Parts: sequence; structure tokens; C-alpha cells
Amino acid sequence: MPLQPQNKPSRFGNLPLSTSGPLECALKGTVLLNHPYFNKGSAFTREERRDFGLSGLLPQSIQTLEQQAQRAYEQYSARADDLAKNTFLTSMKEQNEVLYFKLLLDHLDEMFSVVYTPTEGEAIQNYSRLFRRPEGVFLNVHDVDRVHHDLSKWGMADDIDYIVVTDGEEILGIGDQGCGGILISIAKLVLMTICAGIHPNRVLPVVLDCGTDNETLLNDPLYLGLREKRARGQKYDKLVDAFIRSARELYPKAYIHFEDFGFQNARRLLDKWRPEIPCFNDDVQGTGCVTLAAILAGLRVSKQKLGDVRMLVFGGGTAGVGIADQVRDAIATERGISKEEAAKQIWLIDKPGLLTNQVEGLSDAQKKYARSEDWSDKKTNLLGVVKEAKPNVLIGTSTVPKSFTEEVVRAMASHHDRPIILPLSNPTKLHEAVPADLLAWTDGKALVATGSPFKPVKGPWGPNGQEIEIKVAECNNSVVFPGIGLGGVLCRAKLVTDKMLIAAVNGVAELSPGQNDDTAPLLPGAEAVREVSVRVARKVIQAAVEEGVATQGGIPKDERELDEWIMEQMWDPVYRPLRSVDAQSASRQAKGELRVVGSLPQRD
Repeated sequence: MPLQPQNKPSRFGNLPLSTSGPLECALKGTVLLNHPYFNKGSAFTREERRDFGLSGLLPQSIQTLEQQAQRAYEQYSARADDLAKNTFLTSMKEQNEVLYFKLLLDHLDEMFSVVYTPTEGEAIQNYSRLFRRPEGVFLNVHDVDRVHHDLSKWGMADDIDYIVVTDGEEILGIGDQGCGGILISIAKLVLMTICAGIHPNRVLPVVLDCGTDNETLLNDPLYLGLREKRARGQKYDKLVDAFIRSARELYPKAYIHFEDFGFQNARRLLDKWRPEIPCFNDDVQGTGCVTLAAILAGLRVSKQKLGDVRMLVFGGGTAGVGIADQVRDAIATERGISKEEAAKQIWLIDKPGLLTNQVEGLSDAQKKYARSEDWSDKKTNLLGVVKEAKPNVLIGTSTVPKSFTEEVVRAMASHHDRPIILPLSNPTKLHEAVPADLLAWTDGKALVATGSPFKPVKGPWGPNGQEIEIKVAECNNSVVFPGIGLGGVLCRAKLVTDKMLIAAVNGVAELSPGQNDDTAPLLPGAEAVREVSVRVARKVIQAAVEEGVATQGGIPKDERELDEWIMEQMWDPVYRPLRSVDAQSASRQAKGELRVVGSLPQRD
């Protein structure tokens, strides 16, 4: 979707989150140049340089945002490796947010893996060594009594739309990273702005520092977090409860996004808070939603229905169970049956093998999928279950590399002409199989999406045996969670319901390139990210209105008007004209105080 122009005409220009027209600004001189939200660098106009006291503080040439982005890209390209490029982009974000996001959107295919997985994982591992300046909120398990006070320094009640919080225990497949987890909260918010236009000065990244079980960090003298074993149990829960309750009291309109919590806490915390507040866990729900979208797209290609799904999930952790839950709920809705009945169409394999009632130590979430049938005489490993259950959908969330062997894949293909196979483990070295093998073993028939980007695969699979190129979709959560969050924020949803999530999935599946072209990917790519987010947000808002959980007034009913209403409130990386206002009468945004500690009025 092309960026909207600076002075875009809109019937919705009076909305609080409108992005039309000039920005009021009370900052001047070097203070303005040092504020990343207002700074334009060499692109300040002649009039702005005069009105804001910038004469003599900038070179004389006035440049466009496009010229700045070209220079920034050349500087970026000169960096030696991806981690250096990641650090360069972080520095740019601290200086000029518009230029930062403009550069990302212009080169999203190339830079996505640098600002997110896998390079962001490397940056998180090196957080204490790369540290330059803090960003976000650091709450620790020993200062629960200070949580409300510390959160209060980041804004007033209407200032924050979106909060991402992590406890750093299970980061991007690299495990416990302690307080370095703040970078995953920051990275997710970057994606929310890139993909869905969430205003970058209205978001808040948070890390709950509960210690770490990572011995490398504990023994690192430069480690910045609590140098002690990770707190659990009642002490841990008190911190989480204090955070949630304080965040809701201080920022009642904010949508709360849980990110990279450990297996024992992710599902438990989501189940506890989901009935009470608008919250979302990307590892549970986001992974489930984007996988379900890929499955729905695959079913359209193979001319099957959701009710026909027989799904085997290899890896019964947070992501695997989250996927199972989303597919189960969708099957139940499609067939008009109970969730318990729908769960019988899903098999889960974890370290003990197939999850059955005889397996001890299962979590409550896993028990929903434990098989009650007698498997004593049947093989409960991956190959055995594939042969016995005859799944048409195979999901990998195990982080066991090369576990989808040729024998397993051929066994699956012997029962289904177009098997849907999704090896989703990250990073690439942990994939259960690579697309080239999956397609080779199924004569190009497998419908494949992966958890990391892969190049297209060529093979002799055309109608007459000619060579064709098949593009493989990346099953990345960023296809769906930004649109869900955008919809939740704009309609000010009281809750994030199952129907809202299923609506989001249908929105993504409707835009699948693969439904009209066998060689195209099952999911839309980065080039369509904002178009997808608008569609998903529309579906989410419509579902929220239908269910009575939308609290925002004036939501258009007509779909075209609703799309315009959504787009008008999406922040774009363009330089809006600045209008000078007096500091005494200026809004807090005009004074540059959003998300700035130390400049807030006293709360009651």
C-alpha cells in the first residue's frame, strides 16, 4: 500500500489519531533537533528553520525525505554485517523516527530479518554489551511496590495505545535473555508501526526483570539485569499482577501484548487476564492465527474444508498448543461442534512422543489434546502417528532440525494429494525440513510455508514436466498480529475475543496469492503488509462491533468508509508540516512529552 501524502484530504481528519494536516510543535532550536519524533534534519523547510530557530544549526541545502533515505541506505549498506546494520538502525531511530521508518518501509524485504528475527536475537543476546541508552520500562521483582510509580512516569491516561511486555524467558528460540528482553518488546512495537501504523510515540515497551537462569548472563560482569536465578511462583505472580493492574489504571485505553513468556506462564497468564482486559499473546494466539491462515489458504488450493482437517503438531510447547487451540476453535465454529469434539481432529507430539492420557506431567493446555485411545500397540513417534492418524496437515514447532524426514513426508503424501506441511521452528538451522526437500519428496505437490524466509524452489513439476518456480510463504506472525492490534486499538475493544481472531485469520486468507496460482506463496508477503493490516483491522473491528466489545463511537458500517477511517488513523513515515505553538498552551504531544520521563505533571 503506498504511503499517503502529507495533506491527504479525509472526512475523518478530526479524529484524535488523525494523521492529516500539520503537527503542532512547541520545541525550538537544538531541543527540536534532538527530538526523534519531530526532527527532520536537513529536510526542515526554509519557513520551519526560521520559525523554530534552526538557522545556523543545519547545512544550507534543503533535502527531501527521499534524498535522506537514499543517503541512509548507503550508510546502512556500508555496515560490515547484520548486527552492525541492526545497531545502525537503532541509532537512527533515536535521532529521526520518520526517516527510520521510511527506510524500513522502502526496504522491508531486505531489512525485516535485520530488525527482527534472526538478527534481533543476536542483538538481544548482546544487549548488555551493545547498550548505549535505555528505552522502555524496566520493572523488577524486588520492587513491586514501585511498579505503579515507575509506570506512571511514561504518560497520562490518554497517551498510550499499545504496550508490549515480556519477562525475557523464552526469546526468539534462543531462550532466557533476562532484561535483554526489552529489545523484543521494542522490536515488536517497531513492527506495529511499520505494519499497522500504530503511532510510535504512543507505545510503551516493558520488561519484567525476574532474574535469569542463563548462566552466561549470570557470570557476565557487564550484564545489566538482576544477577540472580529467575523468581517463580507467588513472587513472580505479584509482579505480573502489579504490572497489569497498574497499566490498566494508568492507561485504561491501552492494548496489552504479551511477548516471549516461558511455557509455564504464557498460556496461564493469557487465560487469567483475557476475560478481563484487551490482551493478546503473540506466541500463543499470533502463531496460531497466522498458521491457521496458511492452513485455510492451503485448503482452498486443495479444495478441502476446514472441517476436513486432520492435523499433527510436532512440538507441544507454547507455539504448538497455541496453533492447536486456534485450529480447534475454528473447526468447532465451522462444524458447529464443541471444542472437545474438535480437538479429536488434532494430534500433538512432544518429547515423550504422542501426548496421551498415559503421559505424566502434561500441562492443562496439553491435556486438552491427550488421546484417550489405546496406543499401546501403536508407534507413538512421528512416523508412527503419521501412518496411523493420516494427517493432511503437519506442523513443526519442535526446534528439532530435519525431523520431517523423507520417510515421514512420503508416508503423509501417500494418503493426501496436496499435503499441507509447515515447518515453523526458528531460526533456519532448527527447521524440521527445508522446502526444497519437501517439494522434491512430494513431486511438487506439498503446500509449504515456513517459519523463516526461504528462496523460491525450482523443479520439474509443471503440467508437462517442465521446470517451474514455486514461491514459499514465510509463516510470520507479522502478517496478522499488527492488524489485530490495530483493530483492537481503533475500536477500543474491551476484550480480544475468539470471533475477532477468527475474523482476522479470514482477512489474511482472503488475500492469499496462492489461491489463484499454484506457484505463489500461501500468505501475502512484506510488500502487502499495510494492505493486509487494513483488511485484518476491518474484520476485527466488525467482529468487535457485532459482539458488543467495541467502545469507540462513530465507527463506519460501510466497508469502504471503514477502510478510510482505519487508514486515516495509521501513522505514516512522512514529514508533516510543523506549526509553531506557544509552550504554555501547547498539548503534551506538541511539547514533545509523550513517552518522555521527567516532564509529566503530578498525578493525583
